[in-house]
Parts: sequence; C-alpha cells; structure tokens
Amino acid sequence: MQKNKTIKWGIIGLGNIAHKFANELQLVNGAELVAFASRSKENAETFANMYHCAKAYDSYEAIMKDDTVDILYIATPHNSHAELSLLALENNKHVLCEKPIALNYPDAEKMIAASKKHNKFFMEAFWTRFNPSFKATFENVKKGEIGQIHYINADFAFSAKGKNRNRLFDLKLGGGSLMDIGVYPLFLAYTLLGIPEKIHAQSIFHPSGVDAQTAMILQYSDAQAILYSGICHTSNMKATISGSEGRINIDTIWHMAESYTVVKNNTETKYSLPTNGMGYTYEIEECHQCIQNNMIESQLWSHQNSLDLIKIVDEVKKQIGLDFPV
Repeated sequence: MQKNKTIKWGIIGLGNIAHKFANELQLVNGAELVAFASRSKENAETFANMYHCAKAYDSYEAIMKDDTVDILYIATPHNSHAELSLLALENNKHVLCEKPIALNYPDAEKMIAASKKHNKFFMEAFWTRFNPSFKATFENVKKGEIGQIHYINADFAFSAKGKNRNRLFDLKLGGGSLMDIGVYPLFLAYTLLGIPEKIHAQSIFHPSGVDAQTAMILQYSDAQAILYSGICHTSNMKATISGSEGRINIDTIWHMAESYTVVKNNTETKYSLPTNGMGYTYEIEECHQCIQNNMIESQLWSHQNSLDLIKIVDEVKKQIGLDFPV
C-alpha cells in the first residue's frame, strides 16, 4: 500500500469497546471510519449516525464484501474471533482482532496461517503493548535499569455483579475473568519474562460456569509472577516489576497507565507519559505503519507472541478446568 494513504476502517461487533475504538480512530491522522456492521440493522445505523459514517450493514458478511474497507476491527464476543477473522482474511481484509485472539491455540494457528496465506496484516489487539508507559517500562527493563527480574505482581479485577446476562457470565461466548481480563497480567509476565517453565492456577467459578476469579503463579528459573483476575469485585489494578537493582511500579490502571515509578537506591522517580485519547491510538498507528510497509504482522506484538500467549492461556484453562462449548 502507498505510504501516507488514508486507511479505511470497518468495525464489526458494536458494543462498548466499539464505541471507544471509533472515538479513538478520529484522533489518528490517516484513519477514516467508513463502515459498521452488526446483526442488528438498527444498531449499525445508530453507530453510523453517531460517528457520521455512511455505511451501516446488518450482516458481517456484507461489510467484508465492501471493497472500500481496508481493515476490519473485530470487537465481537470471544467465541467468534476466529470465525470472523478467518472470513475477513479470506475476503482480503487486514484484521485487528480484539483479545484474546481466540478461545484456544488451534484456532489461533488457523488465523495466523490465513494471514500468511492471503498476505494480509493480522494483529491481536493488545493495545497495552503500544502504550507509552508500558513501552518505556519494557525498555527500562531490557536495558537493565532494575537488574535481573525476580518477581512480577499484577492484578486486574472489577465488579460486574448485577449484569449476569451480559457476555462476561456467558460460557458460550467465552466469558469469565481469565479470557476477558486475566490475559492482561499474563501478557505482562510473558512480555517481560517469556514462556514460564511451570504454571499453577486455581479459580472460583460463577454458577453460570465461567471463572469468577482466577489466581495464577508463573514459575521461571529465577523469577515468579503472581497474577490475578476477577469480575465480581474490584482490586488495586497496579503492577510491580521487581529486579535485583530496584523495581518499577506501573500506576493504576496499569494496562492503560499514563505514568510509572522507578524505585532504586531508596529513591523514587516518577515518569508521566500522557496518552493520546484512551491509548487505542497507538495500536491503530501500529496497524497503519505495518500495512503501509506491506507487513503482515507487527514486530512489537507478533503472530508468535499471540501464539505463545494463547498457549499459556490454554494451560491455565486446563488447570482450572475451564472448557468452552464448541
């Protein structure tokens, strides 16, 4: 694709996150929102009117046939990520798919293979990887600012009580804390320490069958990560990375933080890195850069990164006994 050319987006799956993403698209130079798709014509038209978008489709298949759409953002429930991503790639669309990439490793493999087969950009939407505070934290760790990492602690929990009919409590839709938000702490540990040698996980389950809360310990040769997710209560939502020479605290809410603190030699140094919008803008810009450079994957969050992470998630699922209906 020609560099600096406007990249035209379509959005599939019109829930709360689609609203956020549509707003963020308007903050990115070279991005144009041209189409929405929902199984409800009324919902699609409501979004289109709200964001001054000309096209509203009442089927996902229809938007994929629209030749004006360069890339599709897939924001549907987790159980349809694989199916819709494959269909989009087969229709020669680039794809940004919400996390988790899929409900299991085999489906993720198929999605990556389709990206390669059709030579189309595909990325799992782990927007935290492109957050300025996280990128700075990662670089500080990489250059040895806090020495060798020995311990990571990260939690992510919020209360969704009273919303038992929504997707978070629906096993068929891939609900529960692990798939929706537990992937964030796992992402942090994986990005900084890689694939663990051992995983220990336990959960408490909701009557609907989804995990209401999950605790995980990732064991490495010289480090441990203690991670947690929950959807029936709140938590501090902070992250700490402790090394032999100091530690880094990523402030609340850590996966979208605008600041972090380095604690070293009894001195605390706080760094502020305000985001443009909520922070989705950075993953959008990454998509643009990759597409304009004819790349089918990001170097910051690659196909292999997504495969590694879903393999870790699969092991956690196995240990806690979480099984999604096919």
